Amino acid sequence: MSAGKISLKRRRMHKTDYRKRRRLLQPRLPRLVVRNSVKNTVVQVVAATLKGDSVITSAHTKQLVKDFGWKAGCGNIPSAYLTGLLVGYRALQKDVEKAVLDTGLDPMVKGSKSAAALKGALDAGLNISSGQEIHPSDSRIKGEHIAAYAAILQKENPELYKQRFSAYLSMKTPPEKLPEHFEKVRGRIVKAFKAKG
Repeated sequence: MSAGKISLKRRRMHKTDYRKRRRLLQPRLPRLVVRNSVKNTVVQVVAATLKGDSVITSAHTKQLVKDFGWKAGCGNIPSAYLTGLLVGYRALQKDVEKAVLDTGLDPMVKGSKSAAALKGALDAGLNISSGQEIHPSDSRIKGEHIAAYAAILQKENPELYKQRFSAYLSMKTPPEKLPEHFEKVRGRIVKAFKAKG
């Protein structure tokens, strides 16, 4: 099978936009690759080589749970931000200071999980060109919108509250306390890398 047929197949399957990829590779900088699912976010710093893409470093929302004591949902804006922060620090340790954003086929939406992951990487110190207007607000990054909704729901519909936030409650993290929990975990990440630096 020729390379041409493979590329057509990936385009047909909506896995690769080759025009966008060509533009991302032109600066010859590593790419900050952000991929989201409903339950998780993966952020990687990837370099293009003649043999193909090479992952320099990466972070996954599950690592927040395992390594930093995150006890809340892994498919939300706060966890995406923390994952971006984590990969940003890891990239700097690998002497990567600049990158270009790669969200794949997903468009960059203002205030989205991808924008939160980008903000985390920027706050770690990575130099990535972006517009300030796309980042979520600080309150959304901390999860204040989730906490406010949870507080209202607990009063108005306790059963639905237990159902919607069962994952939080099973991990002993009341969703109303998410902003405080976010700050603790963020502090652990910053402290871990400041100690190494």
